[in-house]
Amino acid sequence: MKKNRLMDPIVGKLMGLRYKSHPWHGIDLGDDAPEVVTCFIEMVPTDTVKYEVDKVSGYLKLDRPQKYSNVVPALYGFLPQTFCGDQVSDLAKERTGIEDVKGDGDPLDICILTEKEITHGDIIVEAKPIGGIRLIDNDEADDKIIAVLNNDAVYGEYKDICDCPALIIDRLKHYFLTYKDLPGEKRHCEITHVYGIDEAQDVIKRAMDDYSNRFNNLESMLKL
Repeated sequence: MKKNRLMDPIVGKLMGLRYKSHPWHGIDLGDDAPEVVTCFIEMVPTDTVKYEVDKVSGYLKLDRPQKYSNVVPALYGFLPQTFCGDQVSDLAKERTGIEDVKGDGDPLDICILTEKEITHGDIIVEAKPIGGIRLIDNDEADDKIIAVLNNDAVYGEYKDICDCPALIIDRLKHYFLTYKDLPGEKRHCEITHVYGIDEAQDVIKRAMDDYSNRFNNLESMLKL
């Protein structure tokens, strides 16, 4: 039987050199997840517009200009091969008592603290989660994992959310409560919890499982 050249491992490696991997599906979260995770960065604190990955092409696109003067106070992106679905929303229901919460259908968001000045997104970094913010946005669970850049000279020693100064958490909370504000548009957005490392790792594991359940046939589809 003639061998399919697309299945040849050498051809596969060459294809990887020619074509950019999709940052959501083509980047591995890392062998040490959820303790240390590979993250895709969409935005940095100097950005005055909001960027996000286009789910179809995988390229970074302009989502919208920021209407107000708030800027993201940390590196901001998502965890590859995660999905906020039933397991993530089940935890939000359990913690908040809100029964009609559902997952937002996106990869899990992450904010990364670092003392380094990183001037652009569309990069991958390794980070250590230390906690998270539970955001309920129009009845959708939209958790924001808080992490520190792995081996960062200033923040790298943080082990849990309690190590993080309250001012930094307040800035993150303010940003996420206001960054989607548009004139004349009413939104119901609230932060119900700020949680520590154990719950952050639980959320990541659930998002990994949600991804596996949602895209369980993705690999076979790509081999067609």
